[in-house]
Amino acid sequence: MAPSYEAPPLPAPPRYAESVAVAEGPSATASGIVWSQFFTDPALRALIAQALHNSRDLRLAVLRVEEARALYGIQRSELYPVLGVNASGTRAHTPADLSYTGQSQVASQYRAGLQVPVWELDFWGRVRNLRDAALGEYLATEAARRAATLSLIAQVADGYLSLRELDERLAIAQQTIDSRAESLRIFRRRYEVGATSKLDLAQVETLLTQAQALGAQLEQTRALQRHALMLLVGGPLTELPDGAGVGDENLMRSRLDPGLPSDLLLQRPDIVAAEQRLRAANANIGAARAAFFPSISLTGSYGSASAELEGLFGSGSEAWSFSPSISLPIFDAGRRRSALALAEVRRDLSVANYEKTIQSAFRDVSDALSSRRWLAQQVAYLEAAVAAQSERARLAQKRYDFGAAPYFEVLDAQRDLLSAQQQLVQLRRAVLSSRVRLYAALGGGQDAAASLVP
Repeated sequence: MAPSYEAPPLPAPPRYAESVAVAEGPSATASGIVWSQFFTDPALRALIAQALHNSRDLRLAVLRVEEARALYGIQRSELYPVLGVNASGTRAHTPADLSYTGQSQVASQYRAGLQVPVWELDFWGRVRNLRDAALGEYLATEAARRAATLSLIAQVADGYLSLRELDERLAIAQQTIDSRAESLRIFRRRYEVGATSKLDLAQVETLLTQAQALGAQLEQTRALQRHALMLLVGGPLTELPDGAGVGDENLMRSRLDPGLPSDLLLQRPDIVAAEQRLRAANANIGAARAAFFPSISLTGSYGSASAELEGLFGSGSEAWSFSPSISLPIFDAGRRRSALALAEVRRDLSVANYEKTIQSAFRDVSDALSSRRWLAQQVAYLEAAVAAQSERARLAQKRYDFGAAPYFEVLDAQRDLLSAQQQLVQLRRAVLSSRVRLYAALGGGQDAAASLVP
């Protein structure tokens, strides 16, 4: 009774626009790399393992899988008859005016045997379709668990990278603060002996206070980021390695081959979940259609019966019953027709959700590929800009030392240099985050969501 299942056509272009960007250098597909192989930094792997072990959200996801598995087991059992053992004894007194003999009597009856309660013969596939629908929901819940796990891995990795970025930016800010504090000490001494003007001294002090304000802002942001990461991992954080930053290209695999958009249908857990729910909705249509046909049920028992307990299993005490029944409502005020319409609408909703999930996944991969390509170019440009700003600051200082330029020129050059250094660290972290997003967008390895389960 269920419609033949056909997956909707892929609502996405056959190739990613940025897929050519992965042609340089060795690459591998995300499906063949588990998270412990993709992330090579020991501190990051320890944090991910801690998060997978402690996450309450993942525990809820696992329990939902167990719930769906139990519901599937219940529905599957409806295909088979229930066989039970039944034993009963009855002793009754009948008064004389109700007795056929005109005398009061006491009668006994004892029964023991096997019994089959009401069992529906699934001629039209209603029970089988309900079983298939329950199976689809179970598989969708399992895929949703894998999606939640992969999302947690990506969040922990991105939070760790953000923390390393802030540590590196803080280190740069602290170096700048120390350098400008020393410059202020020198300029104050020179002002005291009349070798420089008060304007130059105020400008040097301005440089220092700006750097100190930046340092305080970064400290606050780092504290908030650390608290967010602690919430993700569900416990205290291990100390970051000395000199941690985002300039290390070996924190994770650098090359991933995105493959074709059709590969996402098998790799992305959220797409797998959406397809399983579509299959379940398809099966529910079959169950709703089968409800229009007669329901045939069987009830039976086989055993022994006797008026005396001693003769319960004696010769001639065999007793059995067999009761087939058929039922078909002839008027239900449109209930079954409405149930079929509801199942068909839910199937259409599942199709739309399936197509939307595929399109969102395609965009996630395309965005990650574009970010990886263009952010890498921005890093190269900004590295050249930082080198130029460093040279500018050096030359401005020399010009001031020789009296060829006011100190305002030095002030402007050093301010631009600090800003460029901070932007470069942010861009390097963004490049690493784009790799994490690409790995997650491609669905990760098959074991990425199952290698550690709370």
